[in-house]
Amino acid sequence: METKVYESSSPDETYELGRSIGESIEAGSIIALDGDLGAGKTLFTQGLAAGLGITEPVNSPTFTILQIYDSGRIPLYHFDVYRIDDPYEMEEVGFDDYIFGDGVSVIEWPERIAELMEQIPDPYTEIRISRDDAHEFDYRRIEISEKSGSNR
Repeated sequence: METKVYESSSPDETYELGRSIGESIEAGSIIALDGDLGAGKTLFTQGLAAGLGITEPVNSPTFTILQIYDSGRIPLYHFDVYRIDDPYEMEEVGFDDYIFGDGVSVIEWPERIAELMEQIPDPYTEIRISRDDAHEFDYRRIEISEKSGSNR
């Protein structure tokens, strides 16, 4: 499947890309959001939320695993699974109910729950945000591709 590559030179550009995607994203969409600490995953998600019409503050749910924002045109389910040791801990937060639900699910650190990612509905979107030391400090390379669970 084709990968689209975007280059961002500032936090504002990363936010705006998220907002643009949020304006057209459909209910039931799933985004696997990958990138190092501080790469801009939460900033991108804040833009996505703005594109969905969500006006409340959007923060990384690192310690709560899941934040739900339902003030926009479509609910946003924002997962941060960085602290998950066993993928099946996600059952406690109702993971299946959300990813098979009527909102948009954003999953930060999807590799931590690789077994569950193989079971999510097809297709889903993978977004990888990375820095490049050859560029200025705020530069980000953002790769967006459609993926399928490997068990399909």
